[in-house]
Amino acid sequence: MLQISRIYAEDAALALPRGQEIVGAWPDAEIVPVASHWQIPEVHGDEANVRRWVRIKTEALVLGVKKSVATRLNGRSADFIAPSTANGCAMACAYCYVPRRKGYSNPVTVFANIEAISRHLARHISRQGPKTEPNQCDPEAWVYDIGENSDCSVDALISDNVRDLTDLFRMSPTAKASFATKYVNRNLLDWDPAGRTRIRFSLMPHETAKVTDIRTSPIAERIAAIDDFVAAGYEVHLNFSPVILTPTWIADWTALLREVNETIGERAKAQLACEIIMLTHNDRLHEVNLGWHPRGEDLLWTPAIQEPKVSQNGAVNVRYRHPYKADAVATLRELIARELPSCRVRYAF
Repeated sequence: MLQISRIYAEDAALALPRGQEIVGAWPDAEIVPVASHWQIPEVHGDEANVRRWVRIKTEALVLGVKKSVATRLNGRSADFIAPSTANGCAMACAYCYVPRRKGYSNPVTVFANIEAISRHLARHISRQGPKTEPNQCDPEAWVYDIGENSDCSVDALISDNVRDLTDLFRMSPTAKASFATKYVNRNLLDWDPAGRTRIRFSLMPHETAKVTDIRTSPIAERIAAIDDFVAAGYEVHLNFSPVILTPTWIADWTALLREVNETIGERAKAQLACEIIMLTHNDRLHEVNLGWHPRGEDLLWTPAIQEPKVSQNGAVNVRYRHPYKADAVATLRELIARELPSCRVRYAF
């Protein structure tokens, strides 16, 4: 997954204990000083990087300090979005939204000021007090998404940031951490989360994932891990995201849901819930993908059934046309009810 040969590092990050730990983990890597983790021309914003997309993700690591440590309201998948402890990913999913913000490649940026982030979160959790009204995020706990801009299972290969947050939430009886992942990192099984961390394994039909989920754990491996993570003390939900409407999507999802139902045990089923997130794509990412993985665009870029969408951050994306999207969500809900009846649909978008 990672063969780090260059670490682009801010001086402030190198001065922190977490930064020193990360540099120490790759003693042979070249340290390249940078003024800002956002401004690295040879990594971000260079169109030539499209041809080196995966190599950059494998060989480069960025070390920075998160300047704005803030928690945002969400209300969809989680009650709150926690400040990121990392940005970017070593995997290369063709639909990923992070490259839209970081230019033509997005290797992992790790934020070394984990102590400041943890202190902020502890204060935020304390101010909320107990959750008095259940909602679709969770009936009892405030849920904090800790992996909005990265995959925490991969981040845990690089530093102890994710483990530090898991430890924090284990000691927070009114709150839970939550993150979606496409990578099975079995080292997490030793962390003792005590039910205070929710892992959402992202699933989609096998053949679609082979085309779009590049450098991720195979879908079968993710399904096989569910019982083990439940046994290790995690709450495990499913993240049906993104739902890509291929010509065979109904048959493919039927088979996938049936496989999950036949694979996981009763303990996992008793706590199971899912979220459904339909594909949102982007014209600029479409152009980038054509430079390194055009086969994926055959599934992702389907203008005949897509329409423009302005996101909350002002970006112009494309999504499935309404009511085409509404019909697809309804159909998938029916498939879940029939093929995986233990799974509650917690959220659909």
